[in-house]
Amino acid sequence: MTTRTRVRRLPRPRTRGARIAAATALATLLAVPLTACGQEARGGSRYQADDGKGGTIGLAMPTKSSERWIADGRNMAEQFRKAGYKTDLQYGDDKVENQIAQLENMITKGRRLLVVAAIDGSALTEVLQRAHDAKIPVISYDRLIMGTQNVDYYASFDNERVGELQARYIVDRLELGEPDKEADEKHTLELFAGSPDDNNTTYFWKGAMKVLQPYFDSGQLVVRSGQTKMSQATTLRWDGGTAQKRMDDLISKSYAEQRVDAVLSPYDGISIGVISALKSAGYGTKSLPLPVVTGQDAELASVKSILRGEQTQTVFKDTRKLAAQTVRMGDAVLNGKKPQVNNTTDYNNGKKNVPSYLLDPVSIDKANTQLLVEEGYFTAGQLK
Repeated sequence: MTTRTRVRRLPRPRTRGARIAAATALATLLAVPLTACGQEARGGSRYQADDGKGGTIGLAMPTKSSERWIADGRNMAEQFRKAGYKTDLQYGDDKVENQIAQLENMITKGRRLLVVAAIDGSALTEVLQRAHDAKIPVISYDRLIMGTQNVDYYASFDNERVGELQARYIVDRLELGEPDKEADEKHTLELFAGSPDDNNTTYFWKGAMKVLQPYFDSGQLVVRSGQTKMSQATTLRWDGGTAQKRMDDLISKSYAEQRVDAVLSPYDGISIGVISALKSAGYGTKSLPLPVVTGQDAELASVKSILRGEQTQTVFKDTRKLAAQTVRMGDAVLNGKKPQVNNTTDYNNGKKNVPSYLLDPVSIDKANTQLLVEEGYFTAGQLK
């Protein structure tokens, strides 16, 4: 269970100079004609470029423990700068209270736009209300922010499709064919899910179960641990060490006399933990080869693992393209325009359907890792 920490709001300045500045800002706002209504108006011309061509954008990323989030922050900061903005890039170290404090500080400093990859998507209601009160628009980045009206847009990948790609890879690699209750051959599978406080976890799981459930029903896939509910399979903070410990327990309790044929892993960091547990149990030899292990994010360590024949698959999400799309959306909002979206119905955060732009993920295994070089995501030297 995630502990949510209330962060004390900073007191508003009461000096005479502050009152004069506030009155001046209000007069400036009233002098600007309204050009749009609704969400577009919130990102209009109230915040002028007082510290750079386009002002400063607040980028709140969850952690530096994953190379993908380091790359996400770097890519967005670079592309916002190219678009004429300064950036305030902060990492929350996977601590909700840190991220809330960082967002509070960004609001206090008058950042024109907040781009937030939430640590806990349900813990930001109060701080985003303050952003709304300050007329600062919010883009939810990759992880949907839940339980608030005060998120304007969502930029991510087709998260349900990610789960489908992972599950379909397992089905194809095990050569299960179509679901068949008369099939003699049965395969064992264990299931891992992402962090329970990340809304994407539900979408990944839903996509995977759409593919796998018919094979559970036919008996062709068997989860020997019996842990088939998402709540039993979640991995807090997507932590590889947590995944390793759970996989150790699954092997010792359910696979003393039978091998694991496949592991549904939703993320590369979890996959590395799973593989470490498997190797400790004797997997990875000619007599006991490693099972099929999926992943996500095409992190360099996992791509190298795939090339070594350890991890089997990952899902490539080109975060450079996601960063570019987010910059386009943010720039449109700040210029009183309506950002391009391609989904307005599927991403409900409990308070509203958040207008979204979803990019397509790509399945990667040993046969097509060269695609990552062709796309310029890695160099050939990095993959050696």
